[in-house]
Amino acid sequence: MSPVSGTQSLAALAATVSHDQPMKFERLMFPTARRTLFVSALLVAATVACTDLSVAPKSTLTDANAFNEPGSYKAYIAKIYGGLQVSGQEGPAGRPDIQGIDEGFGGYIRLIWQMQELPTEETAIAWNDAGVQELNTQLWGSNNQFLVAMYGRVYFQVGLVNEFLRQTTDALLASRGVTGDLLADVKRYRAEARFLRALSYWHGIDLFGDLPLVTEEFALGLTPPKQSTRTEIFQYIVSELTAIRNDLPAPRAGGYGRADQGAVAMLLAKVYLNAQVYSGTARYADARTEIEKVIAGSYTLDPSYAHLFLADNHTSPELVFSIPYDGAKTQSYGGTTFLTHAAVGGSMDAKNFGLDGGWYGLRARPEFVALFPSTSGAPDRRSGALWTDGQTVAMTNLTDFSKGLPAPKFRNVTSTGAPGSSGGFADVDFPMFRLGDAYLMYAEAVVRGGGGSRATALGYINALRARAYGGAGGNITDAQMTLDFLRDERARELYWEGHRRTDLIRFDRFTTNGVWAWKGNVAAGKTTEAFRNLYPLPATELSSNPNLKQNAGY
Repeated sequence: MSPVSGTQSLAALAATVSHDQPMKFERLMFPTARRTLFVSALLVAATVACTDLSVAPKSTLTDANAFNEPGSYKAYIAKIYGGLQVSGQEGPAGRPDIQGIDEGFGGYIRLIWQMQELPTEETAIAWNDAGVQELNTQLWGSNNQFLVAMYGRVYFQVGLVNEFLRQTTDALLASRGVTGDLLADVKRYRAEARFLRALSYWHGIDLFGDLPLVTEEFALGLTPPKQSTRTEIFQYIVSELTAIRNDLPAPRAGGYGRADQGAVAMLLAKVYLNAQVYSGTARYADARTEIEKVIAGSYTLDPSYAHLFLADNHTSPELVFSIPYDGAKTQSYGGTTFLTHAAVGGSMDAKNFGLDGGWYGLRARPEFVALFPSTSGAPDRRSGALWTDGQTVAMTNLTDFSKGLPAPKFRNVTSTGAPGSSGGFADVDFPMFRLGDAYLMYAEAVVRGGGGSRATALGYINALRARAYGGAGGNITDAQMTLDFLRDERARELYWEGHRRTDLIRFDRFTTNGVWAWKGNVAAGKTTEAFRNLYPLPATELSSNPNLKQNAGY
């Protein structure tokens, strides 16, 4: 397969599709838990920031060769899901989806996690790879390789979805004789694809703000896409999710790791909860309404908090939408392989974490550790992952792994203590959405004036704390259920799950307010400029698309 050539921007990946090589995905999508599925997936390759949208990119995709067998539709939607899991065609490296982006650090989940966690008080990484310390210190620029890669990942996903939707119109399906059960399947696949596109556009506007809104209706070969406002894309996400809801199965009825109505409601709730940031207008009542749908969706809290982050977490009743990983079948140096390995080092025995070695990277900053104060009663068991042996709480050096407390929350062992299938690659699934988060979101929406019941909200919070404390010893009162408390409780419950930057921005604590170690590249920390609530658009995109305007301050 030939890569896309020329100077085509990442917002135009819609036609860069080829079908000339098979690809294996095992336990990717469409399995029951732990069932193996082999599918040949359509391959897509793009170059980073290489776009001239006045020229239609070359494609080998035709009606004759792309969907010449019924399984091709399943293969394509599996590839779209696979874009969240792995970063290339072979895994863990060798044939990248996006040329010019290292497959190790260029995976979707690893990128979104780093951009959400490293600039916050929850964690820092000890490595000196180009660009990573810029994330630690909130001093990134428009050439930072991680934000360039994340921008590319967003539009890679969007491009996959757009081409799938173009190739599955009613007219094309009829011309291919697609009827019966296959037609019903394809209708569901289209809804799943639109959910995944909405998910990526949410990540896009959350990180970058104003972006090109490119859909399957974009006319290739004419002009570069215009830059839409954050508000316009916010509204588009809402309209898309609302439109597809009834084309998806009920919560927990559609197969593990696949989009269903519960995932739609959770994503809508996330978007609504942050609506004031995205659009200038609060939508807390709408957020609460969607959260109530999630809570009613047959999910239950996992009795074990630790189980949510183990190699058999696919059996947890709490997960609303997860990204499946299998150490033998979906190998990547991103995802939970990164999360399990990068937090292990120092005096830790990697074998106890189901690993063949640690990467000596991630530690918690002291401000996060302080959220778990010592008490005379039962401890908050969520802090049990913090590793103290040979470590200091104080982070006096950003690049010394022994400074700061590692928190190996994600562990490549099962709930029975058995190691994962591979010491080099994790079996742990990434819990993108879960019920515990929905409980916290409900309480926040209520406290912010979104209606609902304070008593119900308090019950949800104390259910989480009862699990954390092993009883009622950590319960709070209604008077204690304030926004400040909820901001800190979100850190205690959801740490290292990829939510913190978005939360701190919503609570106005990410830049001009809030100080923690090494923020602004000062050991004691300092405030940073408000414009850093958004990442800059990559410089390469600005040079390839004259319609783009850089975010203020960069």
